[in-house]
Amino acid sequence: MADRPFLRVAVGVIRNAAGDVLIAKRSSTQHQGGLWEFPGGKIESGESTGAALKRELAEELGIFVGNSRPLIRIPYVYPDRRVCLEVEEVIDYHGEPRGLEDQPLAWCSPERMRAVDFPAANQPIITALQLPPSYVISPDCEDPGRWLQELEACLAAGARLVQMRVTGPMQQREALGREAIQRCHSASARLMINHDFALAERIGADGVHLTAAQLHTGAQAGRPPSGWLSASCHDPQELRLAATLGVDFAVLSPVAATRSHPQAVPLGWETFADWVAEAPMPVYALGGMRPDDIEPARAHGGQGVAGISGFWPPLDGAGLV
Repeated sequence: MADRPFLRVAVGVIRNAAGDVLIAKRSSTQHQGGLWEFPGGKIESGESTGAALKRELAEELGIFVGNSRPLIRIPYVYPDRRVCLEVEEVIDYHGEPRGLEDQPLAWCSPERMRAVDFPAANQPIITALQLPPSYVISPDCEDPGRWLQELEACLAAGARLVQMRVTGPMQQREALGREAIQRCHSASARLMINHDFALAERIGADGVHLTAAQLHTGAQAGRPPSGWLSASCHDPQELRLAATLGVDFAVLSPVAATRSHPQAVPLGWETFADWVAEAPMPVYALGGMRPDDIEPARAHGGQGVAGISGFWPPLDGAGLV
C-alpha cells in the first residue's frame, strides 16, 4: 500500500451569489458511495489541475470554468487507496450546474456542512471553507481595558478568527476571556485560546491552539470539548505530529524575517509551499506577515496568513513586536 502512487483528483469549490457551495452525492456503487462530495475528478497523466477541473466540471455539471485558484491540497490514505485532492476555488464560470451523470446536487452553506456526510478526505476542505484568510494572534495584556479596545478595533477591521495569547493568573485570564468571547461572537468571529484547555472549556471558547511544546510532549492531546484544535509548527515533523493529533489547522513559521525573532532563519515561500503540500490540513503562514501577504500565501498552498503586529492595531499607532 505504501508504494502505491497517490490518485490525483481535481476538486472544485463553486459558490453561488449567496456564498453557498455546490455539493454532489456519490452513487451508491462508487467508493465512499452515498456520501456528499465536492465535484471534480481524476487528473489524467500530463494534465494540470486547472485543465482537469475545467474538463471534469464540463462533463459532470455542464459548466465552463473561466478562472480558478488553489485552496488546499490534501494527501489522504484510505485503507484501500491513496488519494491527493487538489482543491481549487472557481472564481468565474458560465452555465447553470446540472447533474449530467444523474448525481443529486445541492447548495450548502459551509457552516452547515457536517464531516460525517462527506468522505473523510473532504474534512479539511470543509474546515478551509469555514476558516477566514487571516488568523489574528493577540499580544499579551497589561491593561485589560486597553486590550479589549484593541480587540474591538481588530474586529471592526474584519478579523473573524482571533487567538487569545495572554499570560497571567487564571482568574484574570478568565475574566478577560469572557469579555473577549462576547465581543468576538457579537462580530461573528471565533476565539481560540492558546494552550489552555481548562480555560477554553470554562468560557466556551471556539477552540484551543497547541504550542509546539505540547505537540512534542503529547500534553493535552485530546480534543477540546467543542470547537477547533490548531497548532504552532516550524518544520515537517511538527506538521506530521499535528496531523497525528487530528489538528484542524496549523500555523507554520517563520515564513519571513520578524523583529520578535531576529535570529530565526526565514523559510521563504518555496519551502513553505513544499512543506504545506504534505500537510492534510489548512496551514497559515506566520512570521513577518501582513494582510497583503494573503494572496502569496494562497498561491503557495496556504490558507492565508497569521500574525500579531500586522493585524492587531495598537490604539496609539505604535508598532507591536
